[in-house]
Amino acid sequence: MIGEGNIVQLIGNFGFPIVVTIYLLHRFENKIESLENTIHNIANVVNNSIEKRK
Repeated sequence: MIGEGNIVQLIGNFGFPIVVTIYLLHRFENKIESLENTIHNIANVVNNSIEKRK
């Protein structure tokens, strides 16, 4: 993870908007991966339910 000292250095080097964008993209990536896993789990449950009814 990015430490506090690294964040200050990044802001100084790249500017606040770029650092905020990188931070938000990192956060969104984790949330999207979690949603993707949840969707796969739901699809598996639905498929198993359909197979049991056959």
